[in-house]
Amino acid sequence: MKPFLVTAVVAVTAGSITTGGMRSGPACWPQWGGPNRNFVTAAADLATTWPAAGPRRIWQRPLGDGFSSIVTDGETLYTLYRDASDDVAVALDAKTGGTRWSAKYAAPFIETCSEQLGPAPRAAPLVAGDRLITVSSGGLMNSFERRTGARQWTRDLLENVPDALRACGYSSSPLAYKNTIITTAGGKGHGVVAIDAATGTIAWRSQDFQNGYSSPIVIDLDGRPELIVFTFGEIAGLNPDTGALEWSRPHVSDQGVNVATPIWGDDHLLFISSAYGGGSRVLRLARKGDAVAVDEVWANQRVRVHFGNAVRLGSRIYASNGDMGSAPFAAVDVMTGEMLWRDRSVTRATLVGTGTRLILLDEDGNLVLATPGESGLDVHGKTQLLAERAWTAPTLCGTILYVRDRHQIMAVDLGQ
Repeated sequence: MKPFLVTAVVAVTAGSITTGGMRSGPACWPQWGGPNRNFVTAAADLATTWPAAGPRRIWQRPLGDGFSSIVTDGETLYTLYRDASDDVAVALDAKTGGTRWSAKYAAPFIETCSEQLGPAPRAAPLVAGDRLITVSSGGLMNSFERRTGARQWTRDLLENVPDALRACGYSSSPLAYKNTIITTAGGKGHGVVAIDAATGTIAWRSQDFQNGYSSPIVIDLDGRPELIVFTFGEIAGLNPDTGALEWSRPHVSDQGVNVATPIWGDDHLLFISSAYGGGSRVLRLARKGDAVAVDEVWANQRVRVHFGNAVRLGSRIYASNGDMGSAPFAAVDVMTGEMLWRDRSVTRATLVGTGTRLILLDEDGNLVLATPGESGLDVHGKTQLLAERAWTAPTLCGTILYVRDRHQIMAVDLGQ
């Protein structure tokens, strides 16, 4: 095994920035999907229009291969990239893009899914108190002291179940719950695991689920927490303290390619979606004593979220809709599953919702600011921002947006 290497670097200015629009604190974007794990933030003071050249670029710098998204405590950015057979966790100064520390470590993984997918790693890191948690495509979870990059512990999520690793690797982004880190793993008795955050030991493991590619969420279900996992062939709810199964419903797609993160609403509606024959469905959940009642509100094949994310604003779900071919941007009524409109001005994209507006980054690197309307998108600004394949979901902190493609990372100011 190659040695573990931490490099601390004095931050070098990669551009100028004012502090306006920055928001400090761990609630900024500490995990996959942002503060609430649903890619929605409170309304930011965004500009209503952009100049011809687009929003102001604050800084831009090279970064290694990978599609891991960016998390931040408001002062430091964290993400992952690939260097030959190693992963590199990197901490960047949010204001300048300068490197604060980087940690390079062996992370064996051989891509057998498709060369078109591009490089690993794909899971987002997690800010959990003073720790940074990372997961490699081969299933290795690491904990780092997030201010220095010192590695604290390593856990092989696929220990004793190596066959659970999927062809496209591990892409599930972990979540913090109490004193544990929870994620899916896969295999008999190992479908979902909770890791003690302080020691890296197993707190609990349960279920026989084969792993999908989706990331778990914890919801408030009638006053009690519920862990939602979207796996190879089902959507299920577990007790996050013990891993005990509380309910499960099948959701079958070709080869179990269930990727998009489920979306939970205050109206007790849970939206899940996948491509490859999976389609979409909405389940209504309600806790009745110690049991959970699950009713299917609708299911159809017209709505198919492939490997990006969806956002719910009000009673509508917004997402790029389609499989490997065309994926026009669409609005879906969450109550009925009706496709309200498709807008082909935006192709396959990841997105963030803020207030009533959407920030979209399509796979060709075009950034779009828009308000969804009754018949399509009211586009306020559109600009070519990145040059290479941009499959990494954007990160918003105040009015500052952080984006990356396969070889570049950038900060732009979307403020007034």
